[in-house]
Amino acid sequence: MTRSICVIANRKSGRNSRDNKVIEDAIDVFGEGTTRRDWSPENDLSSLIDKAIQDGADLIVAAGGDGTIMAVADAMRGRDVPMAVLPLGTFNFFARGLGLSEEPVEAARQILEGHAHDIRVGEVNGQTFLNNSSLGIYPSILKEREAVYSRWGRRRLAAHWSVVKTMMRFRKPMRLRLEVDGGEPVEHRTAMIFVARSAYQLDYFGLEGSELISEDKFAVLVSKANSRRRLFQLAWRLASGTVREGRDYELLSARDLVATPRRRSTILAFDGEKQRAPGPFRFRMADAPLKIILPAERTE
Repeated sequence: MTRSICVIANRKSGRNSRDNKVIEDAIDVFGEGTTRRDWSPENDLSSLIDKAIQDGADLIVAAGGDGTIMAVADAMRGRDVPMAVLPLGTFNFFARGLGLSEEPVEAARQILEGHAHDIRVGEVNGQTFLNNSSLGIYPSILKEREAVYSRWGRRRLAAHWSVVKTMMRFRKPMRLRLEVDGGEPVEHRTAMIFVARSAYQLDYFGLEGSELISEDKFAVLVSKANSRRRLFQLAWRLASGTVREGRDYELLSARDLVATPRRRSTILAFDGEKQRAPGPFRFRMADAPLKIILPAERTE
C-alpha cells in the first residue's frame, strides 16, 4: 500500500546543500505520495502539521537534527498519525536510540519497513524533550557551540572544541534545590544537572541509569565537579569511558523533578536547544504518548 508521507524540514538548520540533496534522495525512496514542507522556528509548526494531515498525510517525517526532531515531536504528541525520524544532525542521539541508520537513505528504507509504537517523552515546564534537558554548564556549552559552528561548520570536532572553551571560562558552581517525586527539597552545589530520557545516550557515554528509562523514569545525573580542574577530569573520563557513579556524579531516579536555582533566571537546555527562563523548572513525564516509527528489527 502506498503511504501518503509528509517530510518536514527546518530550512534554517544544518548544511543546507547537503541536507537538501539527502532529503530529495530519501523522498525518492519513500516514493509517490510523498511531499515536503519546509518550516522555520518562528512559524507555527502545529498548524503546518494539521494542514498536512488534513491533506491526507498518514506519516509525518521529521528531517533534521535532534532540535528539529524535538520540535516536530512536541507538535505530534497525542496524535493518532505516527511520526518518523530522518537523521541529518551532528550526533543524532534520538534516531540512533531508535535503531535507525545515520545514513538518511538507509533510514528512509527502515522507516518504510518499520512499525508504529507509542513512547513516553519528557517535558520541562511544558516543553517536550526526547534525549535530555539540563541546567548549568551544559547549556553554556551549547551557546558556545553555536559560535564555533558558525565559524567552522557543524562538525563533531568543533562541538568538542566548544566544550573546552566553555570549561576554560568556568568560575563557580550553581546552587539549587532538587525535589524528587514530591519529597523533601535537597540543596546541591554543582556545575550541572542532567535529566536524561535516552538510554542510548547514557550507554554511549558510559553513564548509569539506562534501566530507569525503560521504567518510564528520568535518570537525573548531578555532577560532583565544582571546579575547572574537576570539570576537565570529568570530560576526560567521559571521553575515555572511565566515568563512575559516586565519584563523578550522583544518580537520582525521578518521574517528577522540581529544580529551583538560586539565580532569578537560568539557561535551560533541551535536546540541543536552549532558552533563558526563571525557575523553578519542573521535569515530568508527558501525559500524551508519541507514536513513533521503529525499524522492523526493533520490537519495542
